[in-house]
Amino acid sequence: MIKLPIDEARALAIAALRGIGYDEDEASITADHLVDAGLRGLTFGSLARVLAISERLDAASTVRQPLRVIHETPVSALIDGGDHVGYYVAHAATEKAIEKARAIGMAMVGANNTWYTGLFAYYMEMITRAGFIGMAIGNGPATVAPAGSIEARLGTNPIAWGFPCEPDPVIWDIGTCAIMHGELLLHKRTGEPMPEGVAFDADGQPTIDPLAALAGAIRPWGGHKGGGLSIVVQTLGALCGGPVISPGMRDMAYLVLAIDPRIMMPDGSYPERVAELGEAIRSARPIDPDSPVRMPYDRSAADRRRRIAEGTIDVPEPVHAGLRSLAERRNRAP
Repeated sequence: MIKLPIDEARALAIAALRGIGYDEDEASITADHLVDAGLRGLTFGSLARVLAISERLDAASTVRQPLRVIHETPVSALIDGGDHVGYYVAHAATEKAIEKARAIGMAMVGANNTWYTGLFAYYMEMITRAGFIGMAIGNGPATVAPAGSIEARLGTNPIAWGFPCEPDPVIWDIGTCAIMHGELLLHKRTGEPMPEGVAFDADGQPTIDPLAALAGAIRPWGGHKGGGLSIVVQTLGALCGGPVISPGMRDMAYLVLAIDPRIMMPDGSYPERVAELGEAIRSARPIDPDSPVRMPYDRSAADRRRRIAEGTIDVPEPVHAGLRSLAERRNRAP
């Protein structure tokens, strides 16, 4: 593992993305998201994703088109992502939801024809910084087996909620699967086995081999409860007009909701109510005295502050080498 200075990590990510044909705006937005994931300690969702983006672009036969609004009302919009990576598309969709919520109090914005949307907590931070409540979901290709099955029918299907609060928002961001697809890919790149009990091979047998899992299916998170939540996410994704189940790593959906709490509490005191709940939760007597009770996002926010103070993020050596190779593509271009 390499400890890469934060500015150097961001510059390398941008250079690698420019090397595979991204313009400065798309590269910068994507790199900011990936570096933020690294600051939170989510190595699988950090710079390693650039390699997955490159592989997906190499395998695709489509030509990216500009983002365009398909349908719009004062409280909603549906965006055709033009086959752009989700980091870029979801960022634009979230900005539009915030803009509409400022004007009218709440908004729902969806996007289709996109892929690899990243950490939904990133978008929830955008919304909570504006003082709003946020919710986002994303669906995708069949990589996860429904509860009670060994055959993939669902996406990894993340869902996130965000609530404004000081000094940190309250954000709950999960994938409805036992292991995220990005984690599985990172295990494949590093050659490390996966945890037990998270995936099946093509024959329906439990496996810790990431290659076998890619040919099989990931288990749902939380048994039938998590599997049911995954179906809810997949169904909400259908609101975005794309396929109910994406045909591979394309035509995925992102749906975001932004709500100004002042439409219910015009005195602006809602963040204080959230903070009051946070104090009550954190003060609960823990099972283990050495493990205090946390609110959602406490660990992530603390880890990010620590890494910013240290000035570095962790990058696996194979990922670092791959990024340098991609960055050199642009330098070699005629």
